[in-house]
Amino acid sequence: MMGIISAPARVYRTHPILFSCSIALLVFGLLCARHLLHDAWTLAALPFLWFRHADRFMISAEADGFDLSFANYSEHQVSAAPFADRVPPVFHHISLGSGAASHSKWMDVRQDCLDMHPGWEAFLWTDDMADSFVAKQFPELKHMWDTYRYPIQKIDALRYMVLYHYGGIVLDMDLQCKRALGPLRRFEFVSTEAHPAGFSIGFMMASKRNAFVGKLVRNLPRYNRNWLGLPYPAVMFSTGCHYASTIHAFQHNRSELKILAGPKDNFKLHSLNGPVSTPIFNHLGSSSWHSYDAAMIVTIGKFGGGKTVLLLVGAVGVTFFVIRRTKRRREPVMLKA
Repeated sequence: MMGIISAPARVYRTHPILFSCSIALLVFGLLCARHLLHDAWTLAALPFLWFRHADRFMISAEADGFDLSFANYSEHQVSAAPFADRVPPVFHHISLGSGAASHSKWMDVRQDCLDMHPGWEAFLWTDDMADSFVAKQFPELKHMWDTYRYPIQKIDALRYMVLYHYGGIVLDMDLQCKRALGPLRRFEFVSTEAHPAGFSIGFMMASKRNAFVGKLVRNLPRYNRNWLGLPYPAVMFSTGCHYASTIHAFQHNRSELKILAGPKDNFKLHSLNGPVSTPIFNHLGSSSWHSYDAAMIVTIGKFGGGKTVLLLVGAVGVTFFVIRRTKRRREPVMLKA
């Protein structure tokens, strides 16, 4: 009995020209989006890279001979003596728009810090002062600064600019000084740790023309994107704590970029997360710029952990912006000498 002979299966082959064109388009797309992909990757990688070589930049009793509790320092110590003062005696507070300068409570809080540092130069940056300063000292950034979508982005960017130009100490208006900050002036750059990774830009102190702070200014155009189309990621990734901490994490030598945390058994001793009292500050925790999406992201973080939410936001950011039309990359800005 003869078997039934079946028809041979058809073999579908991709036309060589079509295949080559597809590969070429893919490569072209990746080339066009390479800067976006790189920047998104750096932001997503922060929680995994932040603690690399942490023993070199975390202030400690062992490495720096520094008392993290501040108990052994006078409340009125305005100098780092016997060490050299690397941070100049200058205070910067920023109040743009109908901000803290219009509220007596925050002005009183600011005055508490000034009273503890008699004779220091003090700036209260308002709209007119800020506009004039940016136009004069950073004219190449003025258009970007004027067109920021959210007011807090202008405040954040201004922090880096004034700290780079003048040096000194930048403080949020809701940070009440409990003691003078002189012991920390021995370091080139200091900020407090943030949870779950990075540092807080609500308090920064630095030497004048500090190289790292210069990089924070110089990279602002590169990260100026409407990340995820949501207010909180857009701010945090373009000008906020996550942005600044990412630049910190990718420095080759972080030993001079000091972060003030606590000992291993109380690592959050100096954390400024929410209304808290630390050895040097009362943080009254206004967080007035937080939008609707901040609560959502914080809730995800509570259930999934801090690294989970940062990774999730970073991954979604990459996907979202690869699908969207890639913005033209801005060229790096050269700082004035």
